[in-house]
Amino acid sequence: MNTINNTGLNQELYWQEEAVKVSDGTEQTLKQEDFFALLTEQLANQDPTKPVENDQLVAQMTSFTTADGISQLNEQFTSFASSMNSNQALQASGLIGQDVLVAGDTGYKAQGQGISGVVVNEQTAQDMSINIYNASGEIVKSIDVGTQAAGNIEFAWDGKDQNGNDLPAGNYSVKAEGTVFGEGVALPTAINRHVDSVSLSGGANGVVLNLDGDVSILLDDVIQIG
Repeated sequence: MNTINNTGLNQELYWQEEAVKVSDGTEQTLKQEDFFALLTEQLANQDPTKPVENDQLVAQMTSFTTADGISQLNEQFTSFASSMNSNQALQASGLIGQDVLVAGDTGYKAQGQGISGVVVNEQTAQDMSINIYNASGEIVKSIDVGTQAAGNIEFAWDGKDQNGNDLPAGNYSVKAEGTVFGEGVALPTAINRHVDSVSLSGGANGVVLNLDGDVSILLDDVIQIG
């Protein structure tokens, strides 16, 4: 049926060979106490005839404080971004096994099932039809929808051809057409796709959803869940 809806011993006692400490690079970073040590050394060894002006000291202290603040801010932001990615990944894992609505005209038909989605209709359209195409570009099913007011037109194809025969699994294209102000127009569609798994290695792009039919999309590309 096709449906259309508009809306053992204590080793610690033995002599332990001292391990060689591996440098992590932190000793090459100037800290606040290093700066004040340098400042104290500068004051102690300045030329008595040309002492450092107060404004110069203030400028140096301000510059260091600003640089130190920016460094701490960057560390906190990195930690915050990592936390956000972890939360997003946790939320995305809950999508496994669910359907998500994705803009496009291609859907995957599993064996014994069909394809559903939405036709995005911005204006009242007459003589609207939804045509299903196989991988060879042949129309296997045509659904007459008639006149539809502006809005999202929900559709569901049962996966059968015009004669009621169940079609094989695979990718099928869904194209909607109609007449607006006397002119034939192609209407954009969005297709429901099943989430098989989630990839957390999307890098800067974020979480990736792996859909049925060997298709992957970004989590940000999802229009609707369920």
